[in-house]
Amino acid sequence: MRKSILVLLAFSVSCVTLTACEHHRTFGEKVRDTVDPPKGPVERAGRSVDRALGN
Repeated sequence: MRKSILVLLAFSVSCVTLTACEHHRTFGEKVRDTVDPPKGPVERAGRSVDRALGN
């Protein structure tokens, strides 16, 4: 139980640091989001992480 709480806390801290990064979407990213919008919160978060990491 304690281990899972620590993992959740570490994940939360890492997500907060990624959301703190200011990123302006490029034209291609805007087109992709318009043509193929994220199907839910998980995919939206995945795209945000990819963009924050520069992938």
